[in-house]
Amino acid sequence: MMRLSRYGGNPNIAVYAAANESFAFISPDATEEFVKDVESALDVKAFLTTLSGSFVVGSLVAMNSHGAVVSGLAESQEISVIKGCLPVALLPGRHNAAGNNILVNDNGAIVNPDLTALDIKAIEKVLKVPCVKSTVGGTNTVGSSAKVTNKGGICHPNTTDEELEILQNVLKVEIRRTTLNHGASFVGSCVLTNSKGAVVGDLTTPIEMGRLEDALDLI
Repeated sequence: MMRLSRYGGNPNIAVYAAANESFAFISPDATEEFVKDVESALDVKAFLTTLSGSFVVGSLVAMNSHGAVVSGLAESQEISVIKGCLPVALLPGRHNAAGNNILVNDNGAIVNPDLTALDIKAIEKVLKVPCVKSTVGGTNTVGSSAKVTNKGGICHPNTTDEELEILQNVLKVEIRRTTLNHGASFVGSCVLTNSKGAVVGDLTTPIEMGRLEDALDLI
């Protein structure tokens, strides 16, 4: 199932929420309609929480079916919400926005090249997948430049052939270049998705929706 939605007045919905195959974590100031869109389209249970006292939950958490990585600045009560669903690892240091810096499914993870060896060890342990450093579309914030499920994925339209080969070899799914939200290149910020459905920013054009549907194998 696919749904068009927005978070308040913002079509970059994945900045404020994150999802895997079973759960979604959404900023607590989300509307009831937005929460229902996510739960129904992705067939998940939603939990409302801030992270690091912030509403940009999607930028601060990366997760797959095995675990979650969250900002090292997250507070104990916020971590407890996620720990009720999944094992959690904290990402310390300057590059602690896990959602922006990690692109992951149940097969592998692409991470910001600036992350340390200790960071990567912690990520691999909780997500139970191998991590490979790479850029996407020439940017280090791989989580905002691409989105992937266990069935397919999309990436920044400027992703090089070399970057695309790395993505597909590590994540083990076909990934296609596209835009969302009427030409936005940072597609990871525009869509919440898993293998069952997608919620995409409501500026997304019919052509972009068709590309997304094909890439994620949601037909």
